[in-house]
Amino acid sequence: MTRAPSAAQRRVIDGADPVTGRVRGTEAQLAALVKRGLVFRHPRPPHEHFLTPAGHRIRAAADETPAAEPAGQPAAGAGVFAARVGGADETAGPERAREVHSAWQGLLELRRMTNADGAVDRPCGWERAHLVRAAALALEAAGHRPAGAAADGYRVRATPQPEAVAVYAPDAEALAACAATLERAGWQPGEYTEPRTGTRYLLASPRRV
Repeated sequence: MTRAPSAAQRRVIDGADPVTGRVRGTEAQLAALVKRGLVFRHPRPPHEHFLTPAGHRIRAAADETPAAEPAGQPAAGAGVFAARVGGADETAGPERAREVHSAWQGLLELRRMTNADGAVDRPCGWERAHLVRAAALALEAAGHRPAGAAADGYRVRATPQPEAVAVYAPDAEALAACAATLERAGWQPGEYTEPRTGTRYLLASPRRV
């Protein structure tokens, strides 16, 4: 069995940026986490350190990420940014707008740092591991309002299909606007109809190339 991280290493992991996964610590702490496969050192200057998927899983287990919570609920843990997937009665204001803008800029930086070619026009590994949160952030950052914060807003939901989320909107115009936003953000959206209800929705996947 793999030995659990030490208390000092857990503090480094738990202190990682919730969007980019960038970590700070002493050289010894970071080297030990790299050796254990929980952190990687980016090859390009300034050679920042980021959580690996294994490191993200350890951090997510402590924070109880939205994937493990009821749909529409924010992530547990005060002060942790959570993309709004729609369905919760949440207010929006200048402070939230600043948080969303900062999170989106951090995600673009994560794309630049972790995509092999430094591309920022397509999703990165973190987004593929957090599909619902990533799609919701792309929508909210572009100015769309989630259901709950707006009377008729978007909703992003997980699907049984690999690397795909479902996006719902109140009408055809709003759905088309969500599709355009996701496409600009590097996703591949397609419009479908639920057979039993006739509800139109988007099925969106992160673009690979």
